[in-house]
Amino acid sequence: MTKLFLITNRRLVKEGSFFSRIERAVAGGIDSIILREKDLSYEELLPIAKEIKDSVKKEGTQLIVNANLEVAEAISAEGYHIGYETFMKNKPSFDGLIGVSVHSLEEAIEAEKQGANYLLASHVFVTNCKAGLEPKGLAFIESILSRVKIPVIALGGINLENVRSVVSLGVEGIAIMSGIMEAEDPYRITQAFKEKMK
Repeated sequence: MTKLFLITNRRLVKEGSFFSRIERAVAGGIDSIILREKDLSYEELLPIAKEIKDSVKKEGTQLIVNANLEVAEAISAEGYHIGYETFMKNKPSFDGLIGVSVHSLEEAIEAEKQGANYLLASHVFVTNCKAGLEPKGLAFIESILSRVKIPVIALGGINLENVRSVVSLGVEGIAIMSGIMEAEDPYRITQAFKEKMK
């Protein structure tokens, strides 16, 4: 079963609290959260990470911390996520999953060689988060899947209309940011994604 990943972005939350939005999405069926609040310091991010970890524990949802290794270690997160350049310069030592963002087939192959546990490949379709940048399309995901053995998670412009076309390629997971963070009802949109992904 393809997993559904939520990538957080508190700046996209227009109404309600950041935490309640995450809780509603988790109740709807989110499998993993990538806590991606890169502008926050250790002191600012730590209480947020702790609160999310406590609130999702009973649901069995994985929590992965993006870019802040100290926070990932402090809360014993299931995973730590990092950008390709940083990963290649300084492969982190972490007692859990290490995920790497990749934007080309070459990066995917190299990240796997260097010991990444999973890849977040983007961006598949047109997305406001990468305005003006040409999407890489389904062929990009297919090329990575044909060359690496570790799990691949697809990101970028994935919505209810096109999600099945991505799932059918055999990816490990689908990652959504604005589609859930900006949704009127995070619970219902998450459930709708899970239904389409079956």
